[in-house]
Amino acid sequence: MNPDWLVPQWPAPAHVHAVCTTRAGGTSVAPYDSLNLGDHVGDRPEAVAANRAILRQAIGVHPVFLTQVHDTQVVRLSGSTAQGTPADGCLTDQPRVACTIMVADCLPVLLTNVQGSWVAAAHAGWRGLVGLGGQGILEQIFESFDALATVEPAQSAAEIIAWLGPCIGPESFEVGDEVRDAFVAHDPAALTLFTSQASGKWLADLQGLARLRLAALGVTQIFGNDGSRAWCTVSQPSRFFSYRRDHVSGRMAACIWRD
Repeated sequence: MNPDWLVPQWPAPAHVHAVCTTRAGGTSVAPYDSLNLGDHVGDRPEAVAANRAILRQAIGVHPVFLTQVHDTQVVRLSGSTAQGTPADGCLTDQPRVACTIMVADCLPVLLTNVQGSWVAAAHAGWRGLVGLGGQGILEQIFESFDALATVEPAQSAAEIIAWLGPCIGPESFEVGDEVRDAFVAHDPAALTLFTSQASGKWLADLQGLARLRLAALGVTQIFGNDGSRAWCTVSQPSRFFSYRRDHVSGRMAACIWRD
């Protein structure tokens, strides 16, 4: 794989693999340069197809790209799942099928369990993360776990391992009262993850909000993005795509799969 891509440093089982692409290694020209994997952002279709072929060859398995709509729909993948299936989360217990999430500021969350019997991926922008009535994309994925369980239907959250990829950082993600209020209404502890600005807006820590949701679900093994500048998509234009920064932007992909 391209040496610039991010490979999670986490204690996943040896037969579970994951990667998050960067801008590097593709065929697209500016402003989509170079590894744009989004087919909905105005890039040339042939360039996107070539870039997806580069990803597919690099990981050696079948990535399933979703049509993401900032919602909480979760789909179970198989080798026959259609490309472009509408959902913002996916999971599978099938080998060589890569759960794939496209991002350009939103947070990709990759998950597996200590047995590596399933893998999952979530597109966690603020809308999908907060959801409705406390049921966001992460909660919906957890509700889907039982459908994959065969021997022990009650999956222990302590057995789940999560990795958070790059996203818009806490120094760049300016939001209004409605975003802060939606998170705080579900969990007052979220208040600490918003910093007030002189403009009346707030700076939100998206990865921190995801960690809070995962912890509330009982997950203790959370790796990857820690909110530092190195993980911020907005702050690193040469490495990461960012819709908030550029408005016209390509998309990166976070993938997870089993042998």
